[in-house]
Amino acid sequence: MEVLAPAGSPEGLVAAIKGGCDAVYLAGKSFGARAFANNFTDQELEGAIKYAHEHNVKVHVTVNTLIKNSEMEEAVQFVQYMKDIGADAVIIQDIGLLEAIKDIPIKKHASTQMAIHSRAGVEWCAKNGIDRVILARELTLEEIEKIVKDSPIEIEVFVQGAMCYCQSGGCLFSSIVGGRSGNRGECAQPCRKKYESEDRNGYILSNADMYCIDYLKRLEDMGVASVKIEGRMRSEAYAYLASRAYSLANKDPNDPEIEETTSLLKTVFNRGFCHGYLDGVSYLVQATYPDNRGMFIKKVKIKNRRFSIEGTDLHVGDGISIFDGDAKIGGFKIPNEGEVTSPFKITDGKYDVYRTYDPRIDVIKNLVGKPPKFTGDTKKSKVNVSIPKVERSRTIPSLSFYVSTLKVLEAVLPYADRIYYDGKDFDSARQMCIDKGKECVYYMSRFTPEETIPEDKDVPIMVHNMGQMHAADGHRVYGSYLCNMFNSVFIDSMYQTTLSVELSKGEIKDILARYPGKAEMMVFGRLELMVTRDPHIKNGTIKDEKGYVFPVYRDRDGYAHILNSSDLMLLNYLDDLERSGVNSFGIDLRKRPVELARIVAKAFRNRDQAHTEEIKRMCGGTLNTGHYLRGLN
Repeated sequence: MEVLAPAGSPEGLVAAIKGGCDAVYLAGKSFGARAFANNFTDQELEGAIKYAHEHNVKVHVTVNTLIKNSEMEEAVQFVQYMKDIGADAVIIQDIGLLEAIKDIPIKKHASTQMAIHSRAGVEWCAKNGIDRVILARELTLEEIEKIVKDSPIEIEVFVQGAMCYCQSGGCLFSSIVGGRSGNRGECAQPCRKKYESEDRNGYILSNADMYCIDYLKRLEDMGVASVKIEGRMRSEAYAYLASRAYSLANKDPNDPEIEETTSLLKTVFNRGFCHGYLDGVSYLVQATYPDNRGMFIKKVKIKNRRFSIEGTDLHVGDGISIFDGDAKIGGFKIPNEGEVTSPFKITDGKYDVYRTYDPRIDVIKNLVGKPPKFTGDTKKSKVNVSIPKVERSRTIPSLSFYVSTLKVLEAVLPYADRIYYDGKDFDSARQMCIDKGKECVYYMSRFTPEETIPEDKDVPIMVHNMGQMHAADGHRVYGSYLCNMFNSVFIDSMYQTTLSVELSKGEIKDILARYPGKAEMMVFGRLELMVTRDPHIKNGTIKDEKGYVFPVYRDRDGYAHILNSSDLMLLNYLDDLERSGVNSFGIDLRKRPVELARIVAKAFRNRDQAHTEEIKRMCGGTLNTGHYLRGLN
């Protein structure tokens, strides 16, 4: 089984390789999901790949962001260049890019951002030229085992590092609220900020890091091909220690060097640890702090600036930090054994002590040394990617309503062409629609390790990823905005796909001018910022430090949805969207009052802006236009 380590810089690359990994993953200056890592220039990539191969280490290059039409040619050219300089694989998220590079003979790995979390997803990948799937991090061991058994392609699983709160590939929190898209590599990490809920305060969306070194043997026995360490934004000491710890454990779980190595690993970066969901669906949040504090040693009682370190793992020369709850009081190096004295003033009381430095880390830095100068002279091949314009017949867009109760369904049916039903008692909802001559679409759960789809092929299905689309073969299939349609090369095998909600007005117009399939655009509702498997977050709201309030609800399958603090409202722009070629307007009224639903439905059916202020008042006083006017970088 391969151990795959992060290399966010030349220093990190050398460190990971000297740590003993079998492969590294890294990025160029564009198209990587860690845009704020140092990353590599084109020439450095060529030199880095040569250096890794000289040490019998494979190199996987990330091209795992969503790609705009205007970037497609450059992205394809970059993938061709990776093939030319000998990269072993590229890691991709964008479905359009996958189509555009299908003829480039390089191995293609499905990023965890592609949201593959089922056997059907793996089968879709195998049929579409993908050689390896990096599974979603939200899966349990039992779910992974079912997916891996007799898999037609390789499976990769995360075992170490940051654990996102939101389900893989579906987080819009940073993008919608902060304007920095995780799907474009610029996540502002809103999950690491403080929030208040009805029963808890603190960093209640901040998961502890994965630490699954004890699971390697079981994963290998299942047939997992590669275990992955997250951490391209972390230090070279982390890259070395993580690579070494997992490589040692992969070869011999009883190796006596593992304990010392993991102790140092937990010192160089530590925000608390968990096993992800491998043990089952459990509470992973470490709500006390979101950042790296090093290894927690103990709570000490300080009097007259003095406290004892007897019986701890602290030694002379170790660096420590002292915290009082959230507040860092200070830090210093341990000068002696036994009782130590703080060099700074500190009020008598109880404090938390963390080890943040160990002299052995300097030994590691010296061992890694200064990286060689990575360079190369291969020129990029000229690549032409033409996305021709198509003839789109202009029609009056239909109205699709997202509904979760029969009462709201009844209120909007007179104004609807289509219902996406996301609630209980689908059969009753469907019959109500049939009686009124309206289409009723079964809205799939956001997360389906085992797909549950109506057997009746006459029932249309709304899906959120390629695995669900594959599982729904034979049905009329609608794609939600979680399918991340970001360019015109996106597959047109669905009956209708919803455009990404991260697109601007100009980008929508350009995509539809070159896309032959049917496309829907979200025009009203509280967009889903996150969907999580966290079993503890409750129905209600969470409030951020700026006072914005985000609704939270649990769906029929028990997953929690965090919604935007205000509603998307594009009633004023329907004519523009119609001229752009949009075939359908999506209006999300799930978990909303009946009267609001009725007024919104009537306003959009009649394109009547006179109701805007009333709708605004009923929605809490604020509305937004999302990315339609502002777009993304």
